[in-house]
Amino acid sequence: MNIGTIRANDRGALTGSIATLTVAMNFALRGVASNHPNAPRYEICTRSPAGAAVQIGALWEQTSKTTGECFLQGRIDDPSMARPLAISAFRQDDGSYNVAWLRPQRRSGFRVATSANDNPTYLDAA
Repeated sequence: MNIGTIRANDRGALTGSIATLTVAMNFALRGVASNHPNAPRYEICTRSPAGAAVQIGALWEQTSKTTGECFLQGRIDDPSMARPLAISAFRQDDGSYNVAWLRPQRRSGFRVATSANDNPTYLDAA
């Protein structure tokens, strides 16, 4: 489900917006300069109501295993939010990105311990 867009503004900076029933915000992407292979490509930043710059997430560059398409994936989180918002951003022909959300899938197994002294076992979720 598309919930927003990211575009380059007049100065070339990447800015975006998202809107859901409970979250509506504008944000900017700030490139991360790091040689670490697991570092994000961008930090997601916005302004607080008082005007302070606030980092609310990060995006990592990913490559689709099936199509080879590059896309951005990460999440937005803040103490004011009930839970993190997982997002992906897919580049369009005009250079903009569509921001998409997909409900996270429950994992097929979960850890259960029957008592404090037992070793946990993994059960399949039905």
